[in-house]
Amino acid sequence: MLTKRIIPCLDVKDNRVVKGVKFLNLRDAGDPVELGARYSDEGADELVFLDITATIRSRETIVELVEKVAENVFIPFTVGGGIQTIQQIDTLLRSGADKVSVNTAAVQDSELITEAAERFGSQCVVLAVDARRSQTKTGRWQVCVKAGSEPTDIDVVEWAVKAEELGAGEILLTSMDADGTKAGYDNELNKAIGDAVSIPVIASGGAGKLEHLYDAIVDGKVDAVLMASITHFGNYTIKQIKEYLAGRGIPVNL
Repeated sequence: MLTKRIIPCLDVKDNRVVKGVKFLNLRDAGDPVELGARYSDEGADELVFLDITATIRSRETIVELVEKVAENVFIPFTVGGGIQTIQQIDTLLRSGADKVSVNTAAVQDSELITEAAERFGSQCVVLAVDARRSQTKTGRWQVCVKAGSEPTDIDVVEWAVKAEELGAGEILLTSMDADGTKAGYDNELNKAIGDAVSIPVIASGGAGKLEHLYDAIVDGKVDAVLMASITHFGNYTIKQIKEYLAGRGIPVNL
């Protein structure tokens, strides 16, 4: 088994980190620069920064804040939210991001994935997928865009396969049904995507206790686990998470 990555996520709104349940009822979780620095110091493998209102408000990602966070973290740093053009991707990479996460714009114009991969390398291009269980097709999920506010008719598994073909280097997979519930990841979803693609899959949405991270890796077959609530509010440190997983036979960077 390859080394599994532990990745905290900063959902940013109005220059503050927030966390909600199923993308709603957001509450303040702190300063993104301070939290990012803390996670970097604690030994997180990577950090994800998502400007969650950029797309809805039709504006670009907050570059100045990205720069401040990048100056204080010394681990791979992924930035997403409101990215629509190659120029924006270039700006964010120059501002300190190591990877960019695209969602709505890639759904609207899938060539963005290919153009970004050809110019910056597939390793820089993360496809973010906000998935919701289909109301009409049992055992299937639909892609949602604009910070989860708009469902589409696109099947999540089919979209993941297409995105890999187009050049995406990684998939950040968020279960909207599990997000913020602390009831565990949707491992049926995680495994469905993991079985369909050969690029790394990051599980997001639902972590509430340490067993959930283990289950996502073992049952969901994911390459990395993303979390927010359980670390933002002091339930666990990155060190505790890694020691727990290592103790259960999961290879992690201690």
